[in-house]
Amino acid sequence: MICLYHNDKPSRLTRRLFTAVSVCHMQAGHQMFEGIAIHRWLSWGALYLLAAGVTLTSETRQQCPQSCRCNTALLEVNCSDGQFAGVPNGLPQDTKLLNLTHNKIKTLVRQQFQTLTQLFDLDLSDNIMVIIEVEAFLGLQSLRTLRLARNRLKIIPVGAFAGLPKLQLLDISSNEILVFLDFTFRDLAALQFMKAAANDLVFISHQAFTGLASLQELHLDGCNLTAVPTEALTQLGELRSLHFHRLGLDTLPNYSFRHLEHLKELVISHCPMLETLSGNSLFGLNLTSLTVRHSKLSAVPYIPLHHLVYLVHLDLSFNPITYIHGNLLGDLLRLQELHLVGGSLLHIEIGAFRGLIHLRLLNVSRNLLSTLEVGAFHSVDTIKTLGLDDNPLACDCRLLWVVRRRQYLDFGGNSPTCTTSIQLQDWNFLDFTETEVPGLLTCRQPRILNRKLQEVRVDQGHTVVFYCNAEGDPPPSVTWLNPRLKPLSPTGRIRALSNGSLEVRYAQPQDSGTYLCVASNAAGNNSLPVSLHVRAFPPSSKTPFRLKGWFAFPSASPGVNGAQKVPFDIKTLLIAATIGFLSFFSSVSICFIFMFFWSKSKGQIKHTATIAYVPRSATSGSKGGAGNSTETSRFTMKLI
Repeated sequence: MICLYHNDKPSRLTRRLFTAVSVCHMQAGHQMFEGIAIHRWLSWGALYLLAAGVTLTSETRQQCPQSCRCNTALLEVNCSDGQFAGVPNGLPQDTKLLNLTHNKIKTLVRQQFQTLTQLFDLDLSDNIMVIIEVEAFLGLQSLRTLRLARNRLKIIPVGAFAGLPKLQLLDISSNEILVFLDFTFRDLAALQFMKAAANDLVFISHQAFTGLASLQELHLDGCNLTAVPTEALTQLGELRSLHFHRLGLDTLPNYSFRHLEHLKELVISHCPMLETLSGNSLFGLNLTSLTVRHSKLSAVPYIPLHHLVYLVHLDLSFNPITYIHGNLLGDLLRLQELHLVGGSLLHIEIGAFRGLIHLRLLNVSRNLLSTLEVGAFHSVDTIKTLGLDDNPLACDCRLLWVVRRRQYLDFGGNSPTCTTSIQLQDWNFLDFTETEVPGLLTCRQPRILNRKLQEVRVDQGHTVVFYCNAEGDPPPSVTWLNPRLKPLSPTGRIRALSNGSLEVRYAQPQDSGTYLCVASNAAGNNSLPVSLHVRAFPPSSKTPFRLKGWFAFPSASPGVNGAQKVPFDIKTLLIAATIGFLSFFSSVSICFIFMFFWSKSKGQIKHTATIAYVPRSATSGSKGGAGNSTETSRFTMKLI
């Protein structure tokens, strides 16, 4: 007879099966031969074991909580939209994924999940959570992902994340968090990604990020921060990516991100007050990607960028930048992508991208550009993607290179169109054929309108203006060259005005010479010389001193009414005063030296003196008195 045992208490079904099998075994022993009995015993034994296993499995695995959906294959429990006011009871202990989103959970009490030791992912987003008690997640020793987004948290107490040694992702974005206290995240040594965007941060303590030794990516939202939390960020030595949103700063200070030596990506976005980046604001960084979007930068921050020689991606979109100047981005040797979408770009100068030998993507869509000349690039052969749509483009010879390379360029699904050209209004760049391109995209060389010779002679101190008007297609730019053929700037005493004129203020003799007006566009240039001669004041124009009634100098010429004109300027006055002062000082010095030695030759000098005198009252009284004696008074005087 075969005996089957089980260590656990048998259930009712198990006991019934055991009894049935036993009875069958007894009957089989009396009615059948031994081989058939053994065969049947083995069959019933297998049936018993199967029934016992099913019974034990149903007893071990708990039932799915009401209003939740359980997936036994994935070990997932989904309790979203279940109207739960707290974490439901009876959760299976072997659960790997737990979804509690879109409920009414307000508080997480201490050790709320202590039985779920195998939980891998916990999502508590979209609740009304206000309070997380200390050690609320204690016991979740296998947890990798924790999401608390879109709740009503205002502060996270120190110790709230205790017991999460393997947590790698924490999402606390879209809450109402005001402050990060010291050591808030000290228990998250394995954390690699933290999202804390869309909060109301006003202060981040210096030790708030202590313990985050493995953090790779951080998203912060500090619309009420008045300073970059530089000291707190120094705790994140392994940080690779930093995203800042809604900073309340108008200037990014110097050394804002010092000690972040491993940082590769920096994103600053939606900062409506940010106007400038200080010269050393990015000092110490070796970035490969920099984004400053949706801010108020009015110019490309050339100085803060110049040391970022490893920069590959640069995004300055949605800033009121009007110009990209020439020859100022050449230090970005490895730059491959430049985005400046939705700005106020009016002009990209010739040589703007000179030195950028790896530039393959340029996106300047949604700006105010009328053209983009081939001379702006180091080489157009490297450009693979070009965003030029939503610009008021004038289709002429300056854009001929774009049309000819259109089969090699990716326009991102938005091909450029002609806007300001009358005959090509709304023409798409992809609509041109090779035969009509040379006749449609043309330019006309500039011509200076008034070529009358301008030769001006003026006295010293006068102001002179030269005029130079030119026409062409596209409209030419006018520059002025000085007599040494160097360009004149719009500032200074001699300056080129915005209307094409040249102004020489307070003309001096050294300003004399031939100036050159040069009108140029993509089709060529035209020039016009002008001449300026400035007469200096004559030497006799200096105002002389007139000496009347004095003796005449031999070299002086007679003047009106017998007065003698004596040239006498400030230099002569200074020399005469100096000579007189030296003579006087020498004489006084000699006198003092003589008196000093003379006093020494007289021997020791007495420093006190006694003087006798007769008072007037005593003298007058003696006239009518009996005696002849007089009283003499004395006083002693000390010499100082």
